[in-house]
Amino acid sequence: MAVLVAVPEERSTTTVAHQIEQFTDGTAAFFTARQDAWHRLGTVTTDCLTADSVMSVAYLGGWDIRKETLHAASGAVVPNRWATTRRHPKTGVREVLGLVGDKYQIVQNEQVCDLLDFIVDETGAHFETAGSLRGGREVFVTMRLPDHLMVAGIDPIGLYLAMCTSHDGTRQARILVTPVRIVCANTQAAAFANNTGEYTLRHSGDITGKLTDVRAALNLVPVYLDRFQTDAERMIAQQLEWEQLQQVTDRLWPLAVGEPESAYLRKLARDRDMRHLFEKADTQHTIRGTAWAGYQAITEWLDHVQPARSDHHRANKVLTDTATTGIKRRAFALLGERGR
Repeated sequence: MAVLVAVPEERSTTTVAHQIEQFTDGTAAFFTARQDAWHRLGTVTTDCLTADSVMSVAYLGGWDIRKETLHAASGAVVPNRWATTRRHPKTGVREVLGLVGDKYQIVQNEQVCDLLDFIVDETGAHFETAGSLRGGREVFVTMRLPDHLMVAGIDPIGLYLAMCTSHDGTRQARILVTPVRIVCANTQAAAFANNTGEYTLRHSGDITGKLTDVRAALNLVPVYLDRFQTDAERMIAQQLEWEQLQQVTDRLWPLAVGEPESAYLRKLARDRDMRHLFEKADTQHTIRGTAWAGYQAITEWLDHVQPARSDHHRANKVLTDTATTGIKRRAFALLGERGR
């Protein structure tokens, strides 16, 4: 049973360390099914069996997000620009989340509830985490699938579904399959000619119709997982030397002529870390010297080692940063080519 403690003061802030929305009464806009809440914030409970209960426990419900007209100090209407606002989950006071254009369409947190419950019913997934980042500007929900993959019989991969979106116009809504390598919690992002592991939708046009399309797209998830496992096992059978992996990383992070010395120093540091992960890290001991280990070294560096203001910021990137996902997909494609 979740226990929510209410105290008189109910303002909110976004913590500097991890961007999870935290309220001054000590609660946070976050839920987890694990025994210990992420960053020791939020509500720990296993009672969230439906999307509605997740919305309630993670303080994601009742925001009543709106797109409102902007006015200058004189009272004149600002053309072609709108403010997105929400009702604060604690105080009920309306606050601005971002500035958007004419075509931007609101997606209420509750609008995805039916979709999330459909996913649970169809796949047997259970809700794992949900929360609000950057003062309500971004929200996310993750679900864990009941099965897992075993690559070549030696490397276990857990399977997650995640949905994340923004309310300030900075990101598209995304539903994605997120395989997670269990031994080091690396998120895997595969690149195929027709990637069926992710569905994105813009905040424009027929939002209801787009959410319906997501249901159809999710029927292709088994196809994605089959292709992922096939390509992963091909990589695990392909031998790889450090010099060959370095050629791949040089393509992922190319240096242009005339780059400042700091760029070369970053490359040296990255190469040092990557080589250790590839050749020495315990997380690679069952797959060492393979193209699959090379891919895992890259993802482990991105997920756990790359420079960031804090471990929490780096963790947020795993879910919300499309640039990080793009690097992983490119690495998957480059290393996968070696075994074809």
